[in-house]
Amino acid sequence: MRIYIIVGSIREGRTAIKVANWVNYSLSSQPNTDLQAEIIDLKQWDLPLFAGSHPPATGIYDQPKQQEWADKIAQADAFIFISPEYNHGYSPALKNALDYLGKEWSGKPASFISYGVTYGSNSLGQIRQVTSSLNMIDPNAVIEIRDIFKRNKEESFEANEFEEKALTDLVQKLKKYQKNSV
Repeated sequence: MRIYIIVGSIREGRTAIKVANWVNYSLSSQPNTDLQAEIIDLKQWDLPLFAGSHPPATGIYDQPKQQEWADKIAQADAFIFISPEYNHGYSPALKNALDYLGKEWSGKPASFISYGVTYGSNSLGQIRQVTSSLNMIDPNAVIEIRDIFKRNKEESFEANEFEEKALTDLVQKLKKYQKNSV
């Protein structure tokens, strides 16, 4: 199972990359697993604001970067979105990345890890509406990181016992709902 960990922030000093690195390390260090995790960093992708001449739902991608993004996303079996909360919503970079495509998201399970003033709950409500309209499967796999501002002082994110267990549960839900499951 190929899981993409999508880093939903492109800001300088962002926490999302630290959280993504924790998730990637945790998933890659699990013994006897068929998981292939990969961090997809929106900052590195540098997707321009979507301005294509065709709605993404048509599958007609007239921008080279859009086609490259479609080819990459099509390879995933499931997603873990790292979503900071910005002004009680999720980041514009993540919204733009979702809006770029149509069918490549469809039928694949999406899980969410959020943080912010309300632990990211407002962000989650919005992103789940959008992923639902993209026909993604929502297996109710969510982690809301608490006390992120107190805990984000180091170079890396250190998960607590609750978050480690929640990540294990999140992956089990993704496996259960992946497109090719029997």
